[in-house]
Amino acid sequence: MKERFLAFNDALYVACLWVAGIAIVVMTAVIPWGIFTRYVLGTGSQWPEPVAILLMVVFTFLGAAVSYRAGAHIAVAMLTDRLGAVPRRVLAGIVHLLMFGVAAFMIFYGTRLCLETWGQSISEIPAIPVGLTYTPVPLGGLITLLFVIEHVLCGSQHARAIVTFDHAQAEPEAL
Repeated sequence: MKERFLAFNDALYVACLWVAGIAIVVMTAVIPWGIFTRYVLGTGSQWPEPVAILLMVVFTFLGAAVSYRAGAHIAVAMLTDRLGAVPRRVLAGIVHLLMFGVAAFMIFYGTRLCLETWGQSISEIPAIPVGLTYTPVPLGGLITLLFVIEHVLCGSQHARAIVTFDHAQAEPEAL
């Protein structure tokens, strides 16, 4: 069961990494298009700014989950580096508890935000409901929550190889 959970989280991690990466690449193409149409063609496109904002939200919330799992998030280790092993473990537990709380907050209130704004539309892109633009918030919270649970139960991801499943063998294998 542990191997399946780790394999699922590894696949989720790679998918989030790709989606966040694609979002930032597309965002860097959309913004110059908006500038080009406004200043060169003289007729500014209305869609680049809201699309860029949506892509930034996707990049931010999925990228934050990926960063947490990889241990690459912003951390100030000046205090913890000077502590002994026991206080360091206690602080790590507090950090995981706080991350669990933040992720749960994002899931609960992010879902409420999505539901309450689903009937509204973006004026520049009427086909996209406002609630859809907020879905990275609860989704990123859920993914972060899974990664927090993994970190607490299985240890840090960056201390082991990524696990995948070969469907023919049904056994986990390291890449």
